[in-house]
Amino acid sequence: MRGIGSRRACDTLIESGVVRVNGAIVREPGRRVEPEGDRVLVRGRPLPGRSALRYFLVHKPVGMITTLHDPEGRPTVRQLLPPGPRLFPVGRLDADTSGLLLVTNDGELAHKLMHPRYGVEKRYKVLVDTLPNANQLSRLRAGVALEPGVRAEPASV
Repeated sequence: MRGIGSRRACDTLIESGVVRVNGAIVREPGRRVEPEGDRVLVRGRPLPGRSALRYFLVHKPVGMITTLHDPEGRPTVRQLLPPGPRLFPVGRLDADTSGLLLVTNDGELAHKLMHPRYGVEKRYKVLVDTLPNANQLSRLRAGVALEPGVRAEPASV
């Protein structure tokens, strides 16, 4: 919701009963509104006006993490962003990876590019010290375990 918070944070606000549409409390996330016709209030205040959509391609260097804030104080991509309305990276690159990131304030586009439901293919060019063996390629094709309970999608390699 227009700079109020992330999609999950806004879902929490809606479920808590502090969002009204045309005077009625809304508790179900996903309610469609007409931006030009419906009056949306959060804690009694109208939503901020719509910001102009902004899109940037940013080269993330090695050693920087793809987030806007890091409690550990590591360098973040926020340092690379121009001043102005809040922008956020679309997707992630590991700290020890460099590459091109799309940065935007267009939440709808970001959601469609990142959510697995939309099947947007991501391509990566990788430089390795040695050629991967058959077992390593097989693991990539099956989807690598990133952490307990979290697997990367199978990759075409």
